[in-house]
Amino acid sequence: MSILTETYQLNNGNEIPKVGFGTWQIPGGKPTYEAVTAALKAGYRHVDTAKAYRNEESVGQAIFDSDVDRENVFVTSKLPAETKTYDGVIKDFQSTMKALDFSYLDLYLIHAPWPWAQRGSTDYDQANREVWQAMQDIYESGEVKAIGVSNFNVHDLQNILATADIKPAVNQIRYFAGYTEPQITKFTKDNGILVEAYSPLATGALFENEDIQTMANKYGVSVAQLAIKFVLQNGVLPLPKAVNENHIKNNTQLNFEISQDDMQRLDDLNGSDFG
Repeated sequence: MSILTETYQLNNGNEIPKVGFGTWQIPGGKPTYEAVTAALKAGYRHVDTAKAYRNEESVGQAIFDSDVDRENVFVTSKLPAETKTYDGVIKDFQSTMKALDFSYLDLYLIHAPWPWAQRGSTDYDQANREVWQAMQDIYESGEVKAIGVSNFNVHDLQNILATADIKPAVNQIRYFAGYTEPQITKFTKDNGILVEAYSPLATGALFENEDIQTMANKYGVSVAQLAIKFVLQNGVLPLPKAVNENHIKNNTQLNFEISQDDMQRLDDLNGSDFG
């Protein structure tokens, strides 16, 4: 059985493929269309996009034009971080659905607890509760199979959970070898919320690390394969991104096991070195 068809179970009972294909920083149009087409051909059944990426339309088109039925592809999109009103959520969700041209979405996330220009702000606690109410209403409508958050720390999660009728199913965070956000990860998992790792390759910075390269050589795998497997062995869902067809294929070859000692070595790396 391919790792690409293995799943985690979300807290609402739905299944989500254990490895997703990320599309952050891939321009809309031909680049996204070709990357998603190659990913589906390589066996990916989970694609992650966002309104902010400006490539939703290309993601939807690639899925429709592929040999894979829509029902067999798990698709995530995200509400812009700047949208912090109930009506704004509904409007942006409708525009996402129009761009993708889908009748339903598998997972919809709040992209961040604060507008990007105010990263780290706690001024949006009340607004995020209002946003979460809108997310719950969208979920209840049946147009979305699961809802969740992204870039939420412990405080942000506690704020949502305090008034939520429906728990987030997912918290998508920046996560890679040497940068595993232990407090956020533990709190997220303890609350039955799945952790997803965006930038599991530290946006390419892991390729520059000699220790990681040496370890990858030891296992006869690429740095990317080692980094993705590290995330999986921690029970976290990686979202690797690639545009080269060979890289897309190679990132799916994960049939090896990292030893406990090597997992610890990867964990002990200083993630701040990777930018």
